[in-house]
Amino acid sequence: MRPSDGPFLSATGLERAFGARRALAGVSFAMEPGETVLLAGPNGAGKTTLLRCLAGLARPTRGTVTLQGRAVRSSDAASRRAIGLVAHQTFLHDDLTLLENLAFAARLYGLSPATELAGAALERAGLLSRAGDRPASLSRGMQQRVAIARALLHRPRLLLLDEPFTGLDAAAGGALRALIAEGSSTGVGTMVVTHQPAEAWEVASRVIGLRAGAIAFDEPRAGAAADLLVRLEALAHG
Repeated sequence: MRPSDGPFLSATGLERAFGARRALAGVSFAMEPGETVLLAGPNGAGKTTLLRCLAGLARPTRGTVTLQGRAVRSSDAASRRAIGLVAHQTFLHDDLTLLENLAFAARLYGLSPATELAGAALERAGLLSRAGDRPASLSRGMQQRVAIARALLHRPRLLLLDEPFTGLDAAAGGALRALIAEGSSTGVGTMVVTHQPAEAWEVASRVIGLRAGAIAFDEPRAGAAADLLVRLEALAHG
């Protein structure tokens, strides 16, 4: 995708309805290259729905998403190549080995040589010795490390992370924060959803709070993660 003169990522008037229930209620914001946004809010605030709309996996009922000036659509190969997503599901196929999973993903993104790139990704994740194993044989934390490797495989410009620290030990969590910081230094935009703000606090540059599908606050990161937890508690009961 080519750079544009407008915002790196723009969400305008996003609404997403499920029958009478609105999961998103007019969400608008913009991100610049290299920003790391911590997306927070109570359960049911619309965080996962927003990430799915930004990734092009869910079509908003109203509103638009653009990345580098181009509309994000699941049918657009350029959109898919520009976005990396870590979701609640790992997107790993249980009937393929780890190496085969990542090689398959590489081919989907048009990357070559797929097997060599997949091996290099597993090595960076510290899982090359498990290349011949299937996902079901791994712990939840190891599966998450493979899912992160898959999301980074094609060097996306926008990284969307939904509870990415799930199952990760302290070392793996630190490695993920280092990857986010490294990406930020090269202009990669990142949005992180986590129930534990401290996990991503040191790498976040901005915090967006959602409540009932709408933005409750959008501001530079300041203070401590514990302060945000207090605000989120107030959102949940406000």
